[in-house]
Amino acid sequence: MSRLTVPKTYKLYVGGKFPRSESGRTYEVTTPKGAFLANAAQGSRKDARDAVVAARSAVSGWSGATGYNRGQVLYRIAELLEGRRAQFVDEIVQSEGVSAAGAAVDAAIDVWVWYAGWADKYAQVSGTANPVSGPYFNLSVPEPTGVVAAIAPQQRKGASLLGLAAVVAPVILTGNTVVVVANELAPLSAISLGEVLATSDVPGGVVNILTGSPAEMAPWLAAHADVNALDLAGAGDLEWVDLQIAAAETLTRVLQPEPGIPSPSLDRIGAFVEIKTVWHTKAML
Repeated sequence: MSRLTVPKTYKLYVGGKFPRSESGRTYEVTTPKGAFLANAAQGSRKDARDAVVAARSAVSGWSGATGYNRGQVLYRIAELLEGRRAQFVDEIVQSEGVSAAGAAVDAAIDVWVWYAGWADKYAQVSGTANPVSGPYFNLSVPEPTGVVAAIAPQQRKGASLLGLAAVVAPVILTGNTVVVVANELAPLSAISLGEVLATSDVPGGVVNILTGSPAEMAPWLAAHADVNALDLAGAGDLEWVDLQIAAAETLTRVLQPEPGIPSPSLDRIGAFVEIKTVWHTKAML
């Protein structure tokens, strides 16, 4: 018996749900040779604002979890990616024309595992007990900055899933929440990652994924008063200086663009934390 093919509908991932763009707009996702693959939701200013609201509502619960718990959640993402590896390989092969798509997926899984291992350890590296004169303890400890807006790497070849993981994992590791604009030309694996997040232990709103034009959405995210930090890793050809100026109006921390896909590093973990210093009197014996 013959049957109809059921094509996949790619939507946004906001607040743990999969809404269509409020504007109703979509754009065609094609192969590198121009063949049609799917329609993706084209995010708008309103979608970006909704994502920031969802991210803000999730900050208190996520930042209040222990580092160990967040590490277990990140590791669970890696487990689910491993189980759906074939699907991600197929999407990357089709949309990016990468013959070594399996290696790209494996690298993305390894990124989640690498950051998961640091979840309950980075505080010991970033924090310190400061030497002071007087009968006091002076302790510096890292705390999450809040809502981070990010632009994922936009390269066509092999960057969609790996680039997204490289940007999102270090942000949420430290208790922040994130609104990320996915790879515009190859967004399919980004929304499939949203499906992984929705079926993992990641609370709704911790990660919000927008598809569409970074040039359209980035200025609104940079100027948003409820965004605490901006990661321009994939800004590339965008006028990132203008974005930095817009972010400065609300004292938003900015991480400047960098070529290629960011490598896992402690610098990225520490990029979006605030160092809080606490004084405490020593026991008087």
